[in-house]
Amino acid sequence: MRKEKSLGLAAEMRKLAEASREAARALSHADPRRKDAALRAAAEAIGRREKRILAENARDLAAARAAGQNAAYLDRLKLDPKRLAGIAASLHEIAGLRDPVGEVTASWRRPNGLEIRKVRIPLGVVLMVYEARPNVTVDAAALCLKSGNAAILRPGSDALRSSLALAEAFAEGLEKAGLPAASAQVVPTPDREATYELLALDDLIDLAIPRGGPSLIRAVAERSRVPVLKHYQGVCHLYLDASAPPQQAVDLALNGKVQRPGVCNATECLLVHRAAAGKLLPPVGRALADAGVELRCDPTALTILKRAGVAAVPARPDDFGKEFLDKILAVRVVADLDGALEHIARYGSLHTEAIVTRDLGSARRFQREVDASAVMVNASTRFNDGGELGLGAEIGISTTKLHAFGPMGLAELTTQKFLVEGEGHVR
Repeated sequence: MRKEKSLGLAAEMRKLAEASREAARALSHADPRRKDAALRAAAEAIGRREKRILAENARDLAAARAAGQNAAYLDRLKLDPKRLAGIAASLHEIAGLRDPVGEVTASWRRPNGLEIRKVRIPLGVVLMVYEARPNVTVDAAALCLKSGNAAILRPGSDALRSSLALAEAFAEGLEKAGLPAASAQVVPTPDREATYELLALDDLIDLAIPRGGPSLIRAVAERSRVPVLKHYQGVCHLYLDASAPPQQAVDLALNGKVQRPGVCNATECLLVHRAAAGKLLPPVGRALADAGVELRCDPTALTILKRAGVAAVPARPDDFGKEFLDKILAVRVVADLDGALEHIARYGSLHTEAIVTRDLGSARRFQREVDASAVMVNASTRFNDGGELGLGAEIGISTTKLHAFGPMGLAELTTQKFLVEGEGHVR
C-alpha cells in the first residue's frame, strides 16, 4: 500500500515539475511589462482576499500553538493586516525594479573580429523549501517571476494553509497578465516524501533553495540530486571594540537581538574587548536584560554583570555557535580584536558579523578578515536583508559561495550565457 502511495506521489510531483518546466520556457522570454502587471495584480488580489488569507493563517497558528511551538516560531508564522500590506507593497516594489533578464554584463571584440557579449538569463525552475514563513511564498514567487524563473514552493506543513491562500492571490495576478498558471506552484500536500520526490528531479528542476533550521538544510542537501544553494543558520556576532561608544553599543545590541529575535540576521552572540568590558557590559547588559533577554555569559562577562547587578547566567558548553532564534544571547569577553576574529572564525556561520568601533584601523581589518556574506561597521546585523540593502525583496540569504553569497535578489536568480557573433568565422 505504501509503495503504491509512493508511486502515486512520485508521478504527481513529476507532473507538477513538468508544468513548471513548461512555464519556465515561456517566462524566459516573457515581456517585462507583462511580468510587472502580474505582480501588481497579485498585490491587489492580496488586498481583496485579506479576510480569507487571515482566516487560513489563523488555522495554521492554532495548529502550531496546539503543537507547542514557541513564541518566536509563532511570530514567524503569523500574518496580520499590516504584514499583508507589507507583502503587497513588496510586490509593487519588485515590479518597479529593473528586469535583469537580457542585461549585458560585459562585451568585447576579439582580434579576429568576433563580437562577444555576456547576458543574464533565468536559471529555469527553482524549488524553494522553507519552514513557517508564509511571506516567503509571495517573495519567492515574485522574485522568480521577475527574473524569468518558474517557482515550486514547498512550505512547512505549519504554513501550508496560509501559503495556499497567498498562492491563490498570486495565481490571480498571473491569470490577469496572461502568464502560465504553473509559473508559481505551492506543493499541495504536507507529505514530507513529496519534497524528496522533487529533489530527485534533476532533469526538471535547476536549483533547490532550503530556508530553515539545520535539520531542514541537512535533509535537503543529503537527499537532493538537484544543485542546492543553502540558506543556513545565522550565528551573527556583534563585537564591541575598545573604542565603541557606549550608547551606540546599547542601540545596536538591542536592535540586533530584540527587534525580531526569531530571524536569521538577529544577533546571537555579543563579544566585548576586555579593555572596555567594565565600561560597556553593564549598560548593554542592563538594557538587554530589561528587554527580557537571557544573557548566557562566559566567566569574565558573568562576573562583570553580576557586580553591576545585571541578571545573567553561565553559558552552556554549546551556547557559542548556537542560533537561538529567541531572546537569548551568548556573551563573551575577548582579549582584543584578534580574539574576536578567532572566535568568529570558529563559531560564525558566514552570515552576518558586526563591529562597533571608532578606530578606522580596527574597522578596516574587521572588514578585511571576517568571512561572512555581510560585514557591518557601526550598523546592526539586522541590515543584512535584501530590502534594506536596496535589492528589493530577497529569496534568501545564501551562506554558500557558489553561485551567490549573501542576500539573493533578482541578479542572483540569473546566470549568464555568451552570445557570439561573427561573419562566417571558422576556427
